[in-house]
Amino acid sequence: MCEIMTICAATIFSALYFIRKKNGKNYRNAGFASLMFWGASLMWLCDCIFSAAGGEPFFGISAKDTLLGAIIIAAGLAIFTLRELHSKFTKN
Repeated sequence: MCEIMTICAATIFSALYFIRKKNGKNYRNAGFASLMFWGASLMWLCDCIFSAAGGEPFFGISAKDTLLGAIIIAAGLAIFTLRELHSKFTKN
């Protein structure tokens, strides 16, 4: 489940990146968050492949796996929010 959640977050932040870039707004933080979530998705994809090779189901749909996905999304959103606040209050 954490694989599905991180892919959804990566897709949303990728769309946000391209929308902000098209409108000429600050898009660096959305791009950073997008890359961060795509990296996590790649990591979970490797975990899913090795789990499937070991005889387990490809997607683990359990409460613990869902909680792990929620923690990952929350951590990514916290980093994105902190970077947004930092760029808002510093003019570099």
